Amino acid sequence: MGILDVIGPIMVGPSSSHTAGACRIGLFAKKLLGQRAISANFFLHGSFSATGEGHGTPLALLAGLMGWSPEDTRIQNAMKIANKSGLDYKFSAQDLGNVHPNSVMIQLKGKSNKVEVCASSIGGGQISVWSIDGFAVELNGENPTLLVSCPDRRGLIASISSIIAEAQISIAAMKVHRNIFTGKNMMTIELDNMPPLSIIDSINNLTNIDMVRLISSVFSGT
Repeated sequence: MGILDVIGPIMVGPSSSHTAGACRIGLFAKKLLGQRAISANFFLHGSFSATGEGHGTPLALLAGLMGWSPEDTRIQNAMKIANKSGLDYKFSAQDLGNVHPNSVMIQLKGKSNKVEVCASSIGGGQISVWSIDGFAVELNGENPTLLVSCPDRRGLIASISSIIAEAQISIAAMKVHRNIFTGKNMMTIELDNMPPLSIIDSINNLTNIDMVRLISSVFSGT
């Protein structure tokens, strides 16, 4: 048992699940988009929908989307600040199926990018990201993570692994998520340390790469 299991995370209240976890989900979505969000649709599931407003879930999600951490005192004014920034956002209730009750689907659009993220706040400020752009994934936001969208092509995994090794970065976990209908893969590569940003260009220079995103940890404040 760790200290977080006893006292919970440092955060603006009232709930680690509805506030700290929700904030980190929003922060993960922001990092994945890779640019300032212009519009955001939040589809709240289960208790996020039923009791989230009273627990500050919408405020926390918006705070994360603006790049704030769970302990940021501005969270209470997140809607007011988001409105002033010109962000077009909407919250709706939606049944996302047989998933954790504290779950949300976020659809974001920026100037040139768009993403869809489904994630759950599982307690103690911890999160579980289980879908990105329709690909089933398993991420918790703790490690710096490379996401690579590409066709199912022999040798591509080895080429990407070689680029990471040349940057002297160790891989903590790598998974390939395949869409059998489109023939596309989503690679999620969790790293021990944050790599140089140049690694994005190196991977993009490989043949048939559709998208590369580098997401820093949502627990590190970076």
